[in-house]
Amino acid sequence: MEIIEGNIQCALPPCVATIGCFDGVHRGHRYLVRQVCREGAACGMHTALITFPVHPRQVMRSDYQPRLLSCLPQKEALIRTLEMDYCVMLPFTRELSLLSAREFMQLLRGRFNVRTLVVGYDHRFGHNRSEGLSDYCRYGTELGMKVVRADALVENGISVSSSVIRNLLEAGKIEEANHFLGYRYYLDGVVVNGFQMGRKMGFPTANLKPSCPDKLVPAVGVYAVYVYIGGTRYAGMLNIGHRPTFDNGSELSIEVNIIGFSGNIYNEPMRIEFVHYIRREIKFGNVADLTAQLEKDKQTVIRLLQE
Repeated sequence: MEIIEGNIQCALPPCVATIGCFDGVHRGHRYLVRQVCREGAACGMHTALITFPVHPRQVMRSDYQPRLLSCLPQKEALIRTLEMDYCVMLPFTRELSLLSAREFMQLLRGRFNVRTLVVGYDHRFGHNRSEGLSDYCRYGTELGMKVVRADALVENGISVSSSVIRNLLEAGKIEEANHFLGYRYYLDGVVVNGFQMGRKMGFPTANLKPSCPDKLVPAVGVYAVYVYIGGTRYAGMLNIGHRPTFDNGSELSIEVNIIGFSGNIYNEPMRIEFVHYIRREIKFGNVADLTAQLEKDKQTVIRLLQE
């Protein structure tokens, strides 16, 4: 796949394309991509995915705080695994946001040589997203562009989408979210200094500062996770929360006890993959009760990650 960034001026070869944010590049997106590839094979054309390096709502509203499943470097890495010929990273600007659906389709036809547009089952585009599939089909006829509505990936009555996955992560339903993603949800970043209380209790933790501040942090609670440091994978017991037993204030912490690991990794890169949700965060009456619960949690984590 060739990834094209910036406002390219030269047209691609005649292609079948789809467009969207593709946040998370999950199984629903991959199902859409397979439909694009089938359409391309049927008509003997190249395939292209057109997406945006920044979420459109961030351009439209300066106060918008996205809950991303994948920031740009992560999204690009996932996109590279797709069997498409091109990916166009189209800068989303206010000028672009003001284009009508027809004007936007004219841009796709003229600048990117899109001959067939495969539209996601629930996707809308154009100013205020006020038009729908019947309008796109009519404009396509006028512009010499075939428009095809893609089918949704539906499992157990649920259409797989980024919003569904976000809601699952925020509810702590990690296994379901991972199933729809097609991979384990993860956070990456660097290890920073924490409060050092875990070390005093016999459970030293590495505190993660995420590399992408806009990426969604799953529900507060305790998790069984995999931790990647320097190419090596470790089992981990992760806590996301506010450390209520120690009254450390409202700041959210992401701290992981890396089972079987010792060493100084401050300022080192670390990735955490979520595997299972264990329990909600609890305020204990004393440190001894918290320590006893952490030992139980550790044994639960070891058992789950060995299954």
